[in-house]
Amino acid sequence: MSPRLVPAPISLCFSDADFEREAFEREYQQLSESDDDPISQWLKLAKARGETSESDPVILNLVVELHRKIDALEMFLKNETPKRVSLVNEAEIDSIGFEYFHLKDELFEVGKEYYGRIAMPVHPKRDVGVFFVAETPQLAKFLKIHDRDEKEWASYLTARERILIREAKEKR
Repeated sequence: MSPRLVPAPISLCFSDADFEREAFEREYQQLSESDDDPISQWLKLAKARGETSESDPVILNLVVELHRKIDALEMFLKNETPKRVSLVNEAEIDSIGFEYFHLKDELFEVGKEYYGRIAMPVHPKRDVGVFFVAETPQLAKFLKIHDRDEKEWASYLTARERILIREAKEKR
């Protein structure tokens, strides 16, 4: 039985998981903690103390994202880049499911485990670290994805489904 997939244009970088497993595991953990920058930690503490109870959460999140953008701009101006493990392959994901994704081209070796970074096209844009296994030369199933990333993946999938339903209704 093949999984139900929805068209979704997403970028993926990946490598054989056995190539540098320890480095991939470390990056996987770091990517899950990517929102633990100083402004996020301050915000978590402020929320824990109840200092944000009268703040509009949307505006608060936008201000935090502006702060991150300024930090990213500062890193760009200083020619600094976040340290990431080098991944050998780049690919285009053409469709996604809740636990699966499908590549445009046949790049996987069936049964092989891979580590990858998926560039999530959501706000805020960020990379998601995943371990996955190839079920066909184009279809992969997640083996390991952080809870927060899995929820974001599911939300993106649902949003894509809504867009397709809307488009189908407009064609009638």
